[in-house]
Amino acid sequence: MADLGGRRRRAFIGSFTAAGGPGVVIADVDRTSGALTLLGSLNGVPDPSYLALSPTGETLYAVSDTTDGAVAAYRVTGDVPEQTGPPVPVGGSGPTHLSVFDGHVLTANYGSGSVTAVPVRADGTLARVASGILRHSGSGPHARRQQSPHVHHVQPDPSGRWAVSVDLGTDSVRVCALRDGAPVLHREHALRPGSGPRHLAFHPAGRHAYVVNELTPTVTVCRWDAVDGSLKPLAEAAVLPGAPAGDAYPSGLVVSPDGRFVWAATRGEDVLSVFAVEAGGEVLRLVGTVPCHGRWPRAVALTDSGDFLYVANERSGDVTWFTLDPTTGLPRRAGSVAVPAASCVVLD
Repeated sequence: MADLGGRRRRAFIGSFTAAGGPGVVIADVDRTSGALTLLGSLNGVPDPSYLALSPTGETLYAVSDTTDGAVAAYRVTGDVPEQTGPPVPVGGSGPTHLSVFDGHVLTANYGSGSVTAVPVRADGTLARVASGILRHSGSGPHARRQQSPHVHHVQPDPSGRWAVSVDLGTDSVRVCALRDGAPVLHREHALRPGSGPRHLAFHPAGRHAYVVNELTPTVTVCRWDAVDGSLKPLAEAAVLPGAPAGDAYPSGLVVSPDGRFVWAATRGEDVLSVFAVEAGGEVLRLVGTVPCHGRWPRAVALTDSGDFLYVANERSGDVTWFTLDPTTGLPRRAGSVAVPAASCVVLD
């Protein structure tokens, strides 16, 4: 999207309409302060829990995190994007995440344990899915949460050659490529049994990846080989300085643009954890934790400059933004806006 007047940028906020959320919320972002000013909202699909922008920023995509999962496309014009057509079914249930890869929108379908590739036309609109579904198989030791596959995240690797999906139900990360419009498994990499991997973020140098685990309060450090399309788990770093009082439920994580810090959110403790990245990316050292100033931080986002961090607090119904200490990486609350049942923040 064009930078209007040299200072304007947008934030797009997803929410759960079934819990009272307004759908997709659009906000203006002040480049100097990081402050959000709400511009409007649209309710084109139920439960748009995660959003993604096209590479050009001209189209916004939203999952419909429902039993009959779907994805919708919006043309980014004016203060409120315009829906380009009816939602496209993804052939899977409970899509929780999506990304744009190789001319397709990929959705991570938590309920059905699958990844769907939805074709994107030249104008950014979506075509119907033909055979573009990869169904995961397997289970894990957690009796309630890991009886079957649960894909929670999917994204391209930094090289753009591979799509990487994270499966909470099978304690694994799968590496795929697209063949004739369908995701095809290249490799599956096992993480520690019972860890429950949820989300993944790559180091900007492209040689390491970090996986936040929902069922144990840790981040798994992995070495990434883009040529080979392989992931090697190296170690786990605790997201909390001590044992949690109950289930911790870590959620989202982001890496600073300069690769010096990693931030992770933990819902059960309502905190943000700060890690210093050391040894060229292979070590995460916990610097400390700070309150998220909300309840149930479901997702985090970072400006491309690395100056401001945003947290979608689902249960308190707000989005909080923080300034970041350039030396320690520790966040400091700068403000918040009310967004009921907020689930994610995407910045243009």
